[in-house]
Amino acid sequence: MLLPVMEAAVLPRDLVGAVRALKQELRAVILAHYYQESQVQDIADYVGDSLGLSRQAADTEADVILFAGVHFMAETAKILNPDKQVLLPDLAAGCSLADTCPPAEFAQFKARYPDHVVISYINCSAAIKAMSDIICTSSNAVAIVQQIPPEQPILFAPDQNLGRYVMQKTGRDMVLWPGSCLVHETFSYQQLVKLKVRYPTAKIIAHPECETPVLSLADHIASTSGLLKYVQQDEAPEFIVVTEPGIIHQMQKAAPEKVFIPAPANNGCACNECPFMRLNTLEKVYLALRDRQPEITLAEEVRLAALAPLERMLAMSRGIR
Repeated sequence: MLLPVMEAAVLPRDLVGAVRALKQELRAVILAHYYQESQVQDIADYVGDSLGLSRQAADTEADVILFAGVHFMAETAKILNPDKQVLLPDLAAGCSLADTCPPAEFAQFKARYPDHVVISYINCSAAIKAMSDIICTSSNAVAIVQQIPPEQPILFAPDQNLGRYVMQKTGRDMVLWPGSCLVHETFSYQQLVKLKVRYPTAKIIAHPECETPVLSLADHIASTSGLLKYVQQDEAPEFIVVTEPGIIHQMQKAAPEKVFIPAPANNGCACNECPFMRLNTLEKVYLALRDRQPEITLAEEVRLAALAPLERMLAMSRGIR
């Protein structure tokens, strides 16, 4: 019980200033996902969704990348930057969706469909990426599937809810791996209906990782960056936000005159906050830069195998914002 007290004692009073100083000293860049806590978002050089973060990771000239997100995101940065040091503030920051797709089981599943092109959602481990033909994000999944010839069968992994949404948007039949996100499956259809009654003028905006009944209530479905863009452009004064509520920080900054209501999870719990994303804190960002760890490393054969589908994604996503 003494360790947290001792560690806290060595932290500087001005954490933001200390992080900025270390960042300059190390020639580091801080990339943060929209689902991070607001303090971490505000210290980042770039805040975005998986597609934007992948592009930033691919283009950065920094020597050190601190990824304020979850493990698969930091792995993606390392796949794209083998010669750079990639840090993750807390190695326990995993992903419930990625965990639903164990590599050994997926390899067996994939073997049943040898003629299928494998499109994997970026929310998966490096090992799953290495078994894929193309990676996608929620921003570009529909556009990527539309680029696959209609006669080519597709296996889509690991998120079945995103897969069903893409099937509905494209008219394509796909084999789906039965994975899902713990956070996005907690949103309740019944609770959302009740919330809409309380806020009748509010528009419902949702992430496609949500289940189909929840998506059926949405006025707009998009990736986190797509939702952020929508609330800035749409004239509605209120929005019910059906995704991890960390994005609301950026929405409030971009449209301070509007009201954003986080959608409730089932049973009224705080389950709509991703427990893994919230493991990263400003204190851990500072400690990771100070100590240059925890560091993400990958076996080179896995990295190279995972690099090819990521590069295909980036090439197929040119022009998508």
